[in-house]
This record gives sequence, structure tokens and C-alpha cells, in this order.
Amino acid sequence: MLNCTQKIKLDDIYNQYNRRCFVHPDPLEFLYSYKDIRDREIAALITSALAYGRVAQILKSVSFVLGLMDKSPYLFLQNSDRYSLLQRFKQFKHRFAEGKNLAALLFGAKNVIDRYGSLNKCFVSGLLSEHENIFFAMVFFVDELTSSNNNPGHLIARPEKGSACKRMNLFLRWMVRTDRVDPGGWKGIDRSKLIVPIDTHMFKIGSMFGFTSRKQANIKTALEITKGFKTFSPEDPVKYDFALTRFGIRDDMDIKGLEGTQK
Repeated sequence: MLNCTQKIKLDDIYNQYNRRCFVHPDPLEFLYSYKDIRDREIAALITSALAYGRVAQILKSVSFVLGLMDKSPYLFLQNSDRYSLLQRFKQFKHRFAEGKNLAALLFGAKNVIDRYGSLNKCFVSGLLSEHENIFFAMVFFVDELTSSNNNPGHLIARPEKGSACKRMNLFLRWMVRTDRVDPGGWKGIDRSKLIVPIDTHMFKIGSMFGFTSRKQANIKTALEITKGFKTFSPEDPVKYDFALTRFGIRDDMDIKGLEGTQK
């Protein structure tokens, strides 16, 4: 049942905080530099894949990678092969990820673009109208990215193994939704089928709202929390994600600011 008081509070939070002035230090800000969707989808894939660990290190790693790809990630990949990618990024390291993992991810993206024309078209190829959400399309997309003996390691999570796939769902939020924060650009995917990216903050918030009683942030938890948000925004369940995750991410915002939204 819809809790009107909760919805009013959530909409107030969305209207107040879903603004670009609250983006920094979110790595999402890197995407704003790419007007061409061919570049943006590649930059988004890289940025989301590296979006774990300390924020300062994420920003440093993403900046380093995109800097080596010049102004157009799309043209960079078009002019690259597996060997050149391994050489280009051999000194790269981001926590557990090494240059070979990043090179595998980029080579996988290049292969997908060569076969389908874009990452967008590949993802849509795995999405059927009868699918309730994008879960099976994610499985298909990851399979395509990791074909041809590509092993990006933990840079890409496998949905069928139970992972909440926070970074992949974050990537999809960025590319499918368009508002004051999310730049969008992808076509053919209904935003009502998106899954909420579950990190520590959103897991805590979802539990606070009573959307889930699970103790582990896995794909089942992500689907339960998404279902909860659908009661407030059935056409766009991921709508509140950015605004809500500012609490606990930014130093000037605290999760206590959400008091009064829980049941």
C-alpha cells in the first residue's frame, strides 16, 4: 500500500538533492564531458566498473584511464587491439584490478561494438518484452562482454551468480535515465525495468523503509528494494537512487536526514 507521507518526503528529497551541484565527488561527473553517445557509453562502462573503494581513488583511476583514451573513447577502441590495450594499460592498478583486467574489459567492449554497432544495441538484443526487469538482459550483456576468452575479473559481476551487480545497475541508471543528474542516451530500454543499485547506503535505506528484511545485499535484496520503490514510482523505480545515496556519501549530508521517511 502506498504511504503518501513517505512519497511526499521522498519527492521532496528528490527535488532538493537530485541536482548537478550535488554530484561531486560522484564519478558520474566524468560522463558529462561526452556529448557523443558512442563515447559516453564506453566512458560510463569504465567509470562504473571502477566505482568501488575510496572515492578519491575511484576518481583518480577513472581520470587516468579516460585520459589515456584521448578525447574519444570510441575512436580509441576502434584503433586498438588486444595487444595494444595490454601495453597501454600495463601499469594500471585499481585495488584488486590490474591492467590485464581493464584491457580485457575494453577489448570486450570493442568486440561488442564491432558485432552490434554499440553497447546499447547489444544490451537491447538481450531484453525481451516479457521480461519483468533487466536481469536477463544483464546476463546476456555480461556474456557478450566476456566472450572471446576475455577475463575482466571482478570489474564485471555476473548476475546469475547472485551478485547485486551494483556497478552494472549504476551504469544502466546513468545510460537509460535522463534528468537533471543522469545524462541518459540509451534507447529501447524501459526505465521501469531498471534495478536499484545496491550499495551499503542503499541497503541500509531499503531496510529502514521496510522494503527488505534480508541480511545480505545480493540480487534478491536488490529486487526486493526495487519492488519497494516501485510502490512510489512504478514507471521509474530508480528515480530516488542518486538523491538518497547522497546521505552517507557526502561529508555535509548524513543518513539521519532521512529520519521520518521510514515506516
